[in-house]
Amino acid sequence: MARCTILLPDLRRIGDAPLLQRWLARGDRQTDVKPGREGALRACFQFTGTALPAAALTRSVDAGDAAGAQWVRADPCHVVPDAVAVRMLAWSNLELSTQESDELARALRPLFGDAGFPLEASSPQRWYLRCPDGARLPRFADPTEVLGADLLPHMPHGDNERQWRHLLNEAQVILHNHPVNAQRARDGRLAANSVWFWGAGRLPDWVRAPYARVFSDDVLVIALARMAKIAASSAAQSDIVQFDAKDTVLLDLSAAAGAIDAWCEKIQNALRTRRCNELELRLEDGRAVRYKPWHRWRVWRRGRFGGA
Repeated sequence: MARCTILLPDLRRIGDAPLLQRWLARGDRQTDVKPGREGALRACFQFTGTALPAAALTRSVDAGDAAGAQWVRADPCHVVPDAVAVRMLAWSNLELSTQESDELARALRPLFGDAGFPLEASSPQRWYLRCPDGARLPRFADPTEVLGADLLPHMPHGDNERQWRHLLNEAQVILHNHPVNAQRARDGRLAANSVWFWGAGRLPDWVRAPYARVFSDDVLVIALARMAKIAASSAAQSDIVQFDAKDTVLLDLSAAAGAIDAWCEKIQNALRTRRCNELELRLEDGRAVRYKPWHRWRVWRRGRFGGA
């Protein structure tokens, strides 16, 4: 039986999407998981450890040298102070050029190198700190939880937190005064005036998942698939109508909020032609629904899913 698990953004970001709302209303509710991206990925992939080591996983794709070390992401971001707080307003979408990224990272390397955490800018949106054996790391917050929020409640917390808060403050001073950011401000572009630490850990010993193929535009999902020895490629390259009827597929649409209607039409065609016989719909808020073609006859189930 062909089965497609679909990772979806929060319903508030999707809009109307009548087909999706119908599937959610008429399908069978599944067990909720922890809200957020990590909860959804843990529902799809099994791996060792108690936390998702996003830095090591994405480093394995970006540079292929993640094994044997502990890594922390130190991604460039844009923060703004207001009357009561400092808030992160942009992360992963600053559109830094490679040259800008290299110049900003070069200015930060002495700070992090002297602390024992060499900084490597593998890409303009993903910067990494290689941590020495035995490094004491606090808890870091996922940037998706911090966007738009006050930074203070999300600052590094726990073991050795003072060192990491100091590093963050010093990095902000260096970046605030950097010529690259001065030029970006003159051009009307957002400054990369801070970094954000997150995703600490080592590569898991193993990753398992029940899929024959994975389609995603998230390098973290691609990394998990590769560790599980599953063929993985961009969601933009997938064509669900052409899925083999024996496939079990993971389709990550978390970054496709503006194109959900078009995707739902493709998926509906796959259901109609029996290329797909079951959907597992996983929302960013932790809710999940299993939908099968015969559920379309549950016409008494009307309205928006869960009152969303």
